[in-house]
Amino acid sequence: MSEASTTTHPAKLFYTAKAHTTGGRDGGASRTSDGRLDVKFSLPGGPGNGTNPEQLFAVGWSGCFLSAIKHVAAKMKVRLPADPVIDVEVDLWAGDDGYSLKARLNVSLPGLDRQAAQSLLDAAHQTCPYSKATRGNINVEINLIEP
Repeated sequence: MSEASTTTHPAKLFYTAKAHTTGGRDGGASRTSDGRLDVKFSLPGGPGNGTNPEQLFAVGWSGCFLSAIKHVAAKMKVRLPADPVIDVEVDLWAGDDGYSLKARLNVSLPGLDRQAAQSLLDAAHQTCPYSKATRGNINVEINLIEP
């Protein structure tokens, strides 16, 4: 059974990201098929000038989540401030069961009523594909931060 057939309504493939990775997080590299992203990896906090998977995950999730906020705001007819900001923190933990992640999305929606802002965040968390993918898998906090 394909992923698309498990949804409650017909699904249409929108996009497929393709990347080629070698070497892993310690000195490896990854490049997308269209060449728009070409990165080198280095261990978090270690030597080297590369990035790491946690940073890439934080960047991807924050971009997706901000788009989800905008989408939800349009549907709810809520006017967003001109300068919404998301600061994402992705923690890499080591425990008895191996490695795991924890994330905090700290969102600032200056000038927006706190209740309206919280409603947007709650709805965006239900909409964002990254939020859906992590739900029940990692500890996630969505925090409304005062500017």
